[in-house]
Amino acid sequence: MSFFSKLFGGDGSEKVPTSEPLDYKGFSIRATPFKEGGQYQCCGVVSKEIGGETKEHRFIRADKFTSLEDAFAITLRKGQQIVDEQGDRMFG
Repeated sequence: MSFFSKLFGGDGSEKVPTSEPLDYKGFSIRATPFKEGGQYQCCGVVSKEIGGETKEHRFIRADKFTSLEDAFAITLRKGQQIVDEQGDRMFG
């Protein structure tokens, strides 16, 4: 980290926008990719309100993409796959 980054509060990482939430079978899925080696790493959050409390399951996959749009699309699809395979068990 450079001196100026430390001085002005930056950590040197590029801020990447997150996707709009996708409602799927009572769950909310958000793509939250991050830059890794010039590409976007597949990363997301699946959440659901259970008993008045919001539960979250964060996931990262090895998939990397050159475009943010591809990262969003595939991450949301991976989130749907997690919901289909695990459902509420992912929070247990």
